[in-house]
Amino acid sequence: MRFLYIIAVYLAAPLISLVMLWRGLRDRAYWEHFAERFGFGQRLGEPPIWIHAVSVGEVQAAAPLVRALRERYPAVPIIVTTLTPTGAQRARALFEDTVAVRFIPFDLPGAVRRFFARVRPRIAVIFETELWPNLYHECGRRRVPLVLASARVSPRSASRYDKLGALFRDALSGATLVAAQADGDAERFRALGAAAQRVHVTGNVKFDFDLPPALAERGRRLRQQYAGGRPVWIAGSTHESEEEIVLDAHGLVRASFAQALLILVPRHPPRFTAVAELLRRRNVSFQRRSSSAPDAAPDAAPDAAPEVLLVDTLGELVEFYAAADLAFVGGSLLPIGGHNLLEPAALGLPILTGPYNANSADVARLLIDGGAVRIVHDAAELAGNVAALLADPAERMRIGATGRQCVRSHRGALQKLLELIEPLLQG
Repeated sequence: MRFLYIIAVYLAAPLISLVMLWRGLRDRAYWEHFAERFGFGQRLGEPPIWIHAVSVGEVQAAAPLVRALRERYPAVPIIVTTLTPTGAQRARALFEDTVAVRFIPFDLPGAVRRFFARVRPRIAVIFETELWPNLYHECGRRRVPLVLASARVSPRSASRYDKLGALFRDALSGATLVAAQADGDAERFRALGAAAQRVHVTGNVKFDFDLPPALAERGRRLRQQYAGGRPVWIAGSTHESEEEIVLDAHGLVRASFAQALLILVPRHPPRFTAVAELLRRRNVSFQRRSSSAPDAAPDAAPDAAPEVLLVDTLGELVEFYAAADLAFVGGSLLPIGGHNLLEPAALGLPILTGPYNANSADVARLLIDGGAVRIVHDAAELAGNVAALLADPAERMRIGATGRQCVRSHRGALQKLLELIEPLLQG
């Protein structure tokens, strides 16, 4: 089975490379360090702790572990790999020069061997569910301890993996430890072939994040800068077609709150310009975060305040959450899977989200059942909830307190994960 998989990945690699090179026409970040996709890159000296986080959400989830390991093992280097340019950008912003950041190689035997020869990791920690048979096989061949951290697998994914039979059973049998998010995840990993005695339930490390210091003060300054005393709501991590729904909702909100400001934060940097063009086509007055001058609608009064603040910068979403009265979290009105609900919850914001939250289904269900998150399906429902919450500060405070307490009560996964990892490092 693994032989057939190797043939398949060799056939797929040229196509995937062409897709990434084509994406580079719009976002040059796809062209940067492209050789790393084939295992090339700088050779490291001291064998590092290797942490893999596929994209932005997983990088954010891995951050508490990276910081804890840096504190406990300051002499041991750390390398963080990711699959996406936005994940790499986020890792560099979070960790600056304290860790090495590079792209994970394609799961080609040669690329994986080159990566291991250059990095020589002393341990591999893979976040959430990244099952790469050749990479896992190489960990076993080189006797590199492999830990699946904050691991999760949905029933649907488990069924798909199970159909591939021995391929994923062999991959998972080589895992030194599986630190599963929940009991259901643990059972599915065991059923897929992970050794029962090596599977532990540790919880979700995403709950153990730390908000940046002085975040509340930074949020107050941003609010004063862009909104003054106006009511403010934010739509974070939005996707194509979702912005139109959000803008329809904002138009309805302004029928009740004429001074309301929408902070609009698209998920992907290459779309910043497209969203600005969308705002112009709709004659919506707006200001770009990267510009000091507002872009006024043709019929707007000369001194009219912008209706929308378009955040076209990286790494500031959580600070703008801290500047808002309530939050809508995007990637959820369309079947994309949703994005991070925990940051606005930890800030005590009432949260609105669409019905599609498969990327963090357990977190979403927990917050929804606890009353910290409300589901909306369209512009009318979104606008109705925004307007109702803007009109009721006491309700906003009650819902926000519920979300903050929910986050606090589920912390502790990081310590459990460290207790599993540290003996492997010391050994």
